[in-house]
Amino acid sequence: MKIVMLEPLAVSEEVINDLSKGLKDQGHELIVYDSVTNDVEELKTRAKGADALIIANNPLPGEVIKSVDELKFISVAFTGVDHVDLKACSEKGVKVSNAAGYSNQSVAELVIGMIISKLRNIVECNEVIREGKTKDGLVGYELAGKTVGIVGTGAIGLRVAKLLKAFGCKLLGNNNSPSKEGEDLGIEYVSLDELLKASDIVTLHTPLTEATTHLINSENIKLLKPTALLVNCARGPVVDIEAVATALKEKKFAGAAIDVFEIEPPLATDHVLFGAESALLTPHIAFATAESMVKRAGITFDNIYTWMDGKQINTIL
Repeated sequence: MKIVMLEPLAVSEEVINDLSKGLKDQGHELIVYDSVTNDVEELKTRAKGADALIIANNPLPGEVIKSVDELKFISVAFTGVDHVDLKACSEKGVKVSNAAGYSNQSVAELVIGMIISKLRNIVECNEVIREGKTKDGLVGYELAGKTVGIVGTGAIGLRVAKLLKAFGCKLLGNNNSPSKEGEDLGIEYVSLDELLKASDIVTLHTPLTEATTHLINSENIKLLKPTALLVNCARGPVVDIEAVATALKEKKFAGAAIDVFEIEPPLATDHVLFGAESALLTPHIAFATAESMVKRAGITFDNIYTWMDGKQINTIL
């Protein structure tokens, strides 16, 4: 079979060689591209003749999928798959698996880091010390004892909950159905409105679906405490970014920490959040650690091997 990796997986050539050794030993062909392209014609050229494709977060439109007659399987080295035309895959009978779970720890650690950074004014402290100033006006807050609302208690939400519990936080949760593991961690499940009203910190961990698009919007954002912090390391469109920016500028709540946006960075220089001084912004790095990249590559190749054995894991389609 011919397997084509359409973009790099942010791991060394040695890791790829090790993971793909079994494919080569079995006589399969692996073609690896070391650059990302959004050019549809270039993607068609790269994918030509492939039985299976490996991608990360490079958009894969239906036009490309339909152009590859031999295509039977796509292994997505990412948790979300909204950048893949699943309708085209379904129509063509192409199976799709993702790499769920590879970055749970990495994302959870960034969430905690962002929260502490905001509570303790770390970015501001770095600036004032370099300007020869003192800590005046930069008294922070402890994380211990804070009420944290976790919207979405899947694997990442629960990992965040475990870390927050260690800090001594009170945990509220909102999910389609309460999680037994979440309840065992001490999460009290409440409605979204109740969670927004009661939380000192709200952290979002929902997948992006039609129902969760703009889950946080111009109406319910009014429920946040004036002292509240909103964290989004889930998916960009889960929040109405215009509503968040407006509320921050009007000081309706205290601050936000955002790692995901409506489009992938780089953002336009006039992006609406750049005018919100109380927003801590990072360029979609929650998943990006050396450890998680190796994990991700391993899952991605496991998907290929398992599919070749006539089975499928991490099934999306």
